[in-house]
Amino acid sequence: MTSSNERDAAAAAAAAKSDKAKEREARAEQARLEKLAKFEAKQKKLAEEKAKQQAQPPKQKEKVEKKEKTSADDSAGTAIIADVTPEGQKKNLSLPYAQTYNPALVEAAWYSWWEKSGFFKPEMVNGKPKAEGTFVISIPPPNVTGSLHLGHALTNSIQDTLTRWNRMLGKTALYVPGCDHAGIATQIVVEKKLMKERQLTRHDLGREVFIKEIWKWKNEYGDKIYNQIRRLGTSVDWDRAVFTMDPNPSAAVTEAFVRLHDEGIIYRENRLVNWCTKLKTAISNLEVENLELTGRQMLSVPDHDPTKKYEFGVIVSFAYKFENSDDEIVVATTRLETMLGDTAIAVNPEDERYKDKVGQYVIHPFNGRRIPVIADDYVDKDFGTGAVKITPSHDQNDYAMGKRHSLPFINIFTDDGKINEEGAPFTGLQRFDARIAVQAALKERGLYKETKPNPMQLPICTRSNNIVEPLMKPQWWVDCKDMAAKAIDAVKSGELEIIPKTSEKEWFTWLEKIQDWCISRQLWWGHRVPAYFVNISGQVNDPLDGKFWVSGRSKEEALEKALTRFPNVPKESIVLEQDPDVLDTWFSAALWPFSVQGWPKQTLDLKNFYPNAVLETGWDILFFWVARMVMVGIKLTGEVPFKQVFCHAMVRDAHGRKMSKSLGNVIDPLDVIEGISLADLQKRLEVGNLDPREVEKAKEGQKRDFPNGIPQCGTDALRFTLLNYSSGGRDINLDILRVEGYRKFCNKLWNAVLKMGLEKLGPHFIPQPAEIYVTGKESLADLWILNKLNIAAKETNIALEQRNFLAATNAVYNFWMYELCDVYLEICKPVLAGRDEVGRRACRDTLYTCLDAGLKLLHPMMPFVTEELWQRLPRRDNDVLRETIMKAKYPVEMECWNNPEADAEFEAVNKLVRAARSLMVDYGIKKEGQLFVQTKNENLFDTLESEGATIMAGLIKGAKSLNVLPADGTPPSGCAVMSVSHDCNVYLLVKGIVDFDAEIAKLSTAKAKAESALSDLLKKMNATDYLQKVKAEVQEMNINKRAGLETELETLGTAIKNFQNLKD
Repeated sequence: MTSSNERDAAAAAAAAKSDKAKEREARAEQARLEKLAKFEAKQKKLAEEKAKQQAQPPKQKEKVEKKEKTSADDSAGTAIIADVTPEGQKKNLSLPYAQTYNPALVEAAWYSWWEKSGFFKPEMVNGKPKAEGTFVISIPPPNVTGSLHLGHALTNSIQDTLTRWNRMLGKTALYVPGCDHAGIATQIVVEKKLMKERQLTRHDLGREVFIKEIWKWKNEYGDKIYNQIRRLGTSVDWDRAVFTMDPNPSAAVTEAFVRLHDEGIIYRENRLVNWCTKLKTAISNLEVENLELTGRQMLSVPDHDPTKKYEFGVIVSFAYKFENSDDEIVVATTRLETMLGDTAIAVNPEDERYKDKVGQYVIHPFNGRRIPVIADDYVDKDFGTGAVKITPSHDQNDYAMGKRHSLPFINIFTDDGKINEEGAPFTGLQRFDARIAVQAALKERGLYKETKPNPMQLPICTRSNNIVEPLMKPQWWVDCKDMAAKAIDAVKSGELEIIPKTSEKEWFTWLEKIQDWCISRQLWWGHRVPAYFVNISGQVNDPLDGKFWVSGRSKEEALEKALTRFPNVPKESIVLEQDPDVLDTWFSAALWPFSVQGWPKQTLDLKNFYPNAVLETGWDILFFWVARMVMVGIKLTGEVPFKQVFCHAMVRDAHGRKMSKSLGNVIDPLDVIEGISLADLQKRLEVGNLDPREVEKAKEGQKRDFPNGIPQCGTDALRFTLLNYSSGGRDINLDILRVEGYRKFCNKLWNAVLKMGLEKLGPHFIPQPAEIYVTGKESLADLWILNKLNIAAKETNIALEQRNFLAATNAVYNFWMYELCDVYLEICKPVLAGRDEVGRRACRDTLYTCLDAGLKLLHPMMPFVTEELWQRLPRRDNDVLRETIMKAKYPVEMECWNNPEADAEFEAVNKLVRAARSLMVDYGIKKEGQLFVQTKNENLFDTLESEGATIMAGLIKGAKSLNVLPADGTPPSGCAVMSVSHDCNVYLLVKGIVDFDAEIAKLSTAKAKAESALSDLLKKMNATDYLQKVKAEVQEMNINKRAGLETELETLGTAIKNFQNLKD
């Protein structure tokens, strides 16, 4: 992260543009104007062609219109508008908009304008955060070698939604970007590149030159992930982008190591680690993936003979002979080669079969080593023979037993997985070749017993696909116990909240059983361990003895510590040798929330923006990363690094399967955004590193799931879909068709705002001033939709506060789709076409308020389409936040819009609408429909008298008229009827249209059902103990139900008589 002085210098440099740069800008502007002129000429020509086409004979009209549509789509195409908008400038919205939503067109240009305009930067007041508060979130740094996947898309969608929402609430919002140096992954990439292009290894170059090669690669390719993040609309402050190998994060790593080493929390010890013999380094548990074997299986092994396959998924039994005896004890193992390092045979102390054998010795058949038989409760006497071989240097469980019984620890492997001298006579063999040789030798000696299939898990290094080997190695470790206790307390006290709550139990369990953390790696790329071994002239010091290791922020500081530790040794007799290892990538990642703010320096950023508000990540790294950040954060800063942890779900395919290249179900988010054909999807498989058989399997999977490829859906639809899937579960089964569905929602927005909204508002519409929310001249429909907008705003804010993204997206979606578009916009049509100027003005003001606020509600989730549409709306005269929707005020609950009475009144009318629609559908009447409503409800009668005709005209297509009848009124004969409630019926005139015999039969069936329901109800109500046993509220409900059924029967009987009269 750059300092404030560096930023000032950069700003000054940017301001002092060279003449050459200005010339380039002038040329670019000239090119833009030329393209714009061409575009306008094309528009003029199209208009002329359209005029000619309209003058042609009617027979050609259909073809002309078809051509017109294609031309219009092309003329408003993505490339033209994207090309004529210079990088970083605001999109020219004076050009005609596309007739249908086009995600590529809509998403063009906005991001670069947002970024250049500084809208992503935290807004400060006099150098301090705003009074409304701060919202700070740091992106989980993706690997510099990585490319976008759906996990990134989900993470960025959630984080950016929260950031944009808080920014619009008026807070000082900061979203910090960055990426991780990815030690192993990056070193592998560059090593492969060197070998492919120059046939060189890193050892040929040497450490210093090789690291320069990595920096060269990073500078050339490292921004790829950043550009992909931009495509997702992520509103991060790019001037604060942090790379974990930058100077300040590197200084933070050194500071953290030195402090923790000085306190004894970091120590050096020879312990068992996950070792990759191909990469020749220790790896973390997260870099180990277990391959499930159900039984015997032959597999290739990366660092072995590529022409051979080796047997796994079996358990081999063999015997050890007791010392000076022909007696033997049989043991079994899935890793036969490790018997070369056996140092004990363990039995259960309660096992009667071996009680007399405990304390005796067996003899190793290949090296004559005396191996004791020991007793330990860990052994299951009922499993196998009840005797277990113990290899402390190559098995986690055996390691613990070796410590308990002070057994010898014998390492039989070299760093590259070959048998060393301790494994003679098999020295020099690769480990699985040695497995075969050992079995053959045991057979020769008559000690081999049998081989049986054995279901097992085979640990695989995800970086090299090699089989992981447990190996004893001197490494740097972090004692986590005390820090873990404080991390537990932070959650129990409420200082740190974990969402979903179900993850808390796992948090406590893992931290209570926490093991020490291995933080060193045998690599060249990364933060080199700032520890030095003290060599003293004239003596040989033990590298495993911690007293001969010192750490320092510099070599000079380390030397001072060495002189203090060894006061009797002259300075010239001490030579420091820095540890060649680097630190685990997760160590620097543990410092992320505060190192990005300048720690260990006490910067203003650290003061203003630490702790973060929330850490959002996948639950799968809750312990590998999140817990370590909390432990180290509390230890080094005295505070939790964030107030809340939100764990999102894992993205799987539509069938619930884990994303896997071999299944062909891995989806690149850019393919969803841009669209891709099945042929192009399958070409990607051919250039990967899959086995040919896996390629064919993956192709079949793609063909089944994406027979037509993936349609172009756009960023907004992808973001909204991923958010809508986020319901608090642990898995998301992503169906691409769902994304396509939300693309259609974008099209609905497009039509609602541009074709309905802008056209109905008119070109000269000026919205009411911002402080006028209700004028008092609104109709029932106006008040109803404002109440619905208020409910949507309230529910969305609550849902986002609770991190319930499913509820948030549903609240906004339902408002737009089912309330604004399906109902209110339809009602607006007859109102705005009418002559009541007061009503028209109130309708326009309400419509504008809903469009404006609806887009703001949706913006954090769908940033591009909402900005495009909002920018096309007129602005209120006194609206100070008018430059971008990003800075507009987010809608919140408004008391003046809260109107449950209007909501109830309108819903009563809406029930009539649904009943009338149903009647017209039932009787196939599509036009000239004559409707009658009869009600005993005086309020409903008054509402229908004043506004019913307008509402009906907007919502019931094909209705010619609506007549409201008083309670004692009589509908005309020949009407079909539908009961809406016990005091309201809807009638539709059907005389001369309907088959009366069929209608009488239909009504008679309905009457019989109602009579049966009433009879059953009366039996319950007339029971002798009904009044005593049934609750009062149920009795009241039954009274209303009886009244409704009686009214329905009366209505049905009357309708039957009407049809009979019409028939006669």
